[in-house]
Amino acid sequence: MKTVYDFTVKDRQGNDVSLSAYQGKVLLIVNTATGCGFTPHYEPLEAMYRDLRARGFEILDFPCNQFAGQAPGSDDEIHAFCTMKFGTEFPQFAKIDVNGETADPLFAFLASQKPFEGFGKGLKNAALNKFAAMNNKQYGDKTYIGWNFTKFLIDRAGKVVARFEPTVDMKEVRSAVEAAL
Repeated sequence: MKTVYDFTVKDRQGNDVSLSAYQGKVLLIVNTATGCGFTPHYEPLEAMYRDLRARGFEILDFPCNQFAGQAPGSDDEIHAFCTMKFGTEFPQFAKIDVNGETADPLFAFLASQKPFEGFGKGLKNAALNKFAAMNNKQYGDKTYIGWNFTKFLIDRAGKVVARFEPTVDMKEVRSAVEAAL
């Protein structure tokens, strides 16, 4: 059975990184953007990382510019923004696509394990759903991720155990991570 450990991704310098390097850890894999309404998620993500990494927790950050062009910078510019504004220390990888023909295979796999089920109820979520649908129609049946800051929780065996849309409260995400640890 395939796990996240079977994938290789690129670091910010373009070097291959096998995710098998993270074997035995609880992972939160996130597609991010620096100019999104959800960009403040970096703050609770970094707090969670600082509090829990000693227990075997890692956050893997993958910037993506496919959602209304909200991550337009280079890998170095994105990294500088995140470290200066939010003090992020968790690993940040090269900018990728998460939808369409050029989608990174890791995100296609993650989404196949935990498909999109909507952003939830409420007026704000309905508005995001409509906006995301317009943005994502260009990807057709290769739309794997609904929006920036979608998070996948991976257990210590490399299995995808949960998916959190950006509309999910970060306290709920942290609770699930702590339970997985």
